[in-house]
Amino acid sequence: MSEHVGIVLVSHSARLADGLRELLAELAPDGVRVVVAAGTEDGGLGTSYELIARAVAAADGGAGVVVLPDLGSSVLTAVTVLEDEPRPGVRLVDAPFVEGAVAAAVTASAGAALAEVVAAAEEARAFRKL
Repeated sequence: MSEHVGIVLVSHSARLADGLRELLAELAPDGVRVVVAAGTEDGGLGTSYELIARAVAAADGGAGVVVLPDLGSSVLTAVTVLEDEPRPGVRLVDAPFVEGAVAAAVTASAGAALAEVVAAAEEARAFRKL
C-alpha cells in the first residue's frame, strides 16, 4: 500500500495541536498526513464540529484515519461528527494525546495497516516514562 494511514489531532488548543504536529513531522516524516482540528473557527479555545469533519476528510488518503482527541468535549464532538458523517476506515482512538499520536505516526510511517496503527496508539497508554 503506497498511502499511509492519516491522523487527525483534535484538541481544544490550536497551539497544542500544532506543536504536536510539528513533533510528529520530525518523528515520522515519510508521507503521513497529520491534520489538526483544534480550537474554534474564530481561533479561540474549544472544539468545532466543522473543523473536525474537514480534518477527517483531508487526512483520508484511502488507507484509513486515526482520530485522536485530547479530552472532554473534543471526544464528544469527534464522536458526534463520526456518527453523523460515517466514513469507512475512520477510527476514534482512546489513547493518550501525545504518546498515542507519536506511536500512531511512527507506526503509520512504516506503512502499517489501520488496525496496527490503532493498536500502537492504544498501547501507548502503557508506556512508562520512569
